[in-house]
Amino acid sequence: MQKYGAEFFGTFWLVLGGCGSAVLAAAFPHVGIGLLGVSLAFGLTVLTMAYAIGHISGCHLNPAVSLGLWAGGRFPAKELLPYIVAQVLGAVVAAGVLYSIASGKAGFDVSAGFASNGYGAHSPGAYSLLAALVCEVVMTMMFLLIILGATDQRAPQGFAPLAIGLGLTLIHLISIPVTNTSVNPARSTGVALFAGDWALSQLWLFWVAPMVGALLGAAIYRFIGSTKN
Repeated sequence: MQKYGAEFFGTFWLVLGGCGSAVLAAAFPHVGIGLLGVSLAFGLTVLTMAYAIGHISGCHLNPAVSLGLWAGGRFPAKELLPYIVAQVLGAVVAAGVLYSIASGKAGFDVSAGFASNGYGAHSPGAYSLLAALVCEVVMTMMFLLIILGATDQRAPQGFAPLAIGLGLTLIHLISIPVTNTSVNPARSTGVALFAGDWALSQLWLFWVAPMVGALLGAAIYRFIGSTKN
């Protein structure tokens, strides 16, 4: 239960910090943090939680990461579902807290997106379904490569959180214009439940693509990172 609690609060922080920066601060008058700030916020949530709870639960914070670590031989199958449930619950509670804060401002409109992920007309840059699918698969694949490589016993010890946090920052810098960046089904689910409408109808992509990308990343690292001759 300590592991599941850590995943709950870790994912809570990721969604509150990352999506919160997008909803509350990205376009704040005159001093908005913009795309760069939001990207950094997501990276910082993972970086800080990796040091805070990494020794408790491994700091997955993401169903795709848990699936990829299982496929990479780093995580037991029996804990996969409980981890995913804890992550999704943490994301939903964080989205609820964010909604209670954001709705305290006059003119707040949750239908504007609420940091939800989307494609087509709901992509920040109006990118197609195919473009969004490819982007999410490839970004999650690379994220798993970073995670598996940085946490390999042969890698320099103590620096994995930096590599993973900066990796997630880079992923957001690349893909926010395409999908608003998911690479995390829990993060997508939490805010979509409050945005409703199109966000829920397009949510399937942000479960399927990250999961496929995670499996690909795990398979690639098993090949390139194998110690067998």
